[in-house]
Amino acid sequence: MPRESLQTLYEHELTDLYSAETQIIEALPKLIKAATNPALKAALTEHLAITETQLGRLDQIFEALGKKPESEKCKGMEGLIKEGDKAIEEHKDSDVLDAAIIGATQRVEHYEMAGYGCARTYAAMLGLTKQSEILQTTLNEEGEADHRLTDLAEECVNLEAMKV
Repeated sequence: MPRESLQTLYEHELTDLYSAETQIIEALPKLIKAATNPALKAALTEHLAITETQLGRLDQIFEALGKKPESEKCKGMEGLIKEGDKAIEEHKDSDVLDAAIIGATQRVEHYEMAGYGCARTYAAMLGLTKQSEILQTTLNEEGEADHRLTDLAEECVNLEAMKV
């Protein structure tokens, strides 16, 4: 019985991540368009392509499980994206816009890292080694994206925002 309930929790986490990634793919072009720093635009554009690959990995996992992702919308990601939209609107004519975009994007990355970390652990506990490895690959990419954003913020974007 506990194994079945962990399996159900695992599948729910995967569904949440699938919805989150789908929402991110829809939201990133707006952030890319709003960003003014060329390095930030490039980082977001690159992450959009990586996110599409990550969604494909989730498709592989669902196929291996013999399941289809449910259509339930991830409310957590929906809220984070709304907050990001609000930050863009509030700072659209400001020199701190790029810093606000980085902050909003890092919140998204941290949400994803939490979800992928849980899903990876569940997969490992369920003996789904290949799926655990796939999820770890994505978790690593999310961490790399977060570090890249931190570097951009500390090395140039926040410095530019301080000049105001």
